[in-house]
Amino acid sequence: MPASKTPRRTTDSVPRDTTATRRARAALRDASPAPSPKMITVNQFCTDLDISRSTFYEWRAKGRAPKCKKLPNGELRILLEEYERWLADLGDAA
Repeated sequence: MPASKTPRRTTDSVPRDTTATRRARAALRDASPAPSPKMITVNQFCTDLDISRSTFYEWRAKGRAPKCKKLPNGELRILLEEYERWLADLGDAA
């Protein structure tokens, strides 16, 4: 006796447009913008100044780079406030 085949359900990869999803999208649109970051990464710092990472670490070893915070995962972050103060101090010294 052959096994009866039942049609398989296919899952849509596109979410259905329901009232709930429309409400969720509207809430995201109306939400306030994301707060500006209070810290920048070493890569952002180096890109902004057009320097290499090795130059940053050399400056840091000599005490010439802005103060950094070490995150629990070991990565370094520079407080945006500290970075802006550091830039202003460079302008004063020139």
